[in-house]
Amino acid sequence: MAAGLRVALAQLDLLVGDVRGNCARVRDTARKARDQGADLVVFPELTLCGYPPEDLLFHRGLRIQVEQALAELERDVNDPACGLPAILVGYPEYEGAAGTRIFNSACLLAAGVARHSYRKNCLPNYRVFDEKRYFEPGDSPTVVTLGGIRLGLAICEDVWEAEPARAARAAGAEALLVINASPYEQRKQRERERVIRERITETGLPVLYVNLVGGQDELVFDGRSCVIDAAGNAVLRAPAFEEALVAVDLARDAAGAVVPRATAPDAVAAELEPEESVYKALVLGVRDYVNKHR
Repeated sequence: MAAGLRVALAQLDLLVGDVRGNCARVRDTARKARDQGADLVVFPELTLCGYPPEDLLFHRGLRIQVEQALAELERDVNDPACGLPAILVGYPEYEGAAGTRIFNSACLLAAGVARHSYRKNCLPNYRVFDEKRYFEPGDSPTVVTLGGIRLGLAICEDVWEAEPARAARAAGAEALLVINASPYEQRKQRERERVIRERITETGLPVLYVNLVGGQDELVFDGRSCVIDAAGNAVLRAPAFEEALVAVDLARDAAGAVVPRATAPDAVAAELEPEESVYKALVLGVRDYVNKHR
């Protein structure tokens, strides 16, 4: 059988601290993606606790809830009655009995496959980011085979530096899955895609990039998840400032290289004009601030 994999990108608006609610969103979204034929559903950075969790990470109760949620998702993925596809979900990973070391991690769960976790290598500590206060850096790549395709895992800042993508390529990756919580700035999507193309030029690997959407206090996340092929072409770009569940098929070409193809027409959403982008950011930020704080 030829290698192939349908990957859904789940661009969600999540609630910081609501682990049970976020876990339920993962489960419901995975079911919807399954009904659309997805083999794997990729969720944003720190999905289970929301982003940024800040000092909530130091509360023992959060650790217990995250570990319970991850165990429940693993059980459901392995339960034929649930029929969930594989999922890649962001979560805070606690190490040691006291949980004194915390990693910003991504966990891949698939039926009949041992749990795979990747620890974010590059921790941003500038402007709105303060991750070195909370997290320890990972130091190695994680490559997982699904549908006959070797997938390298990365988290947000990892794609802004050269080494994590190169390490994944050296470990045998044929495509990169990048989960993100990248806040909105004017013209930020152009910068993201420019950086992604730099990694593609260095590694020759297509990149599947899923971003968080929604407002959280002073931050707004604009979504605009995207898939860029090994030639640097945008195959898919999700809409800005709204939730979306979009998919690509990964298959091999005649030369054996992995090629992403969109599963729907008009899959590349147009860029917004600057004024429209700012307006939508303001509306989303205010709406989520009001609704999430009730």
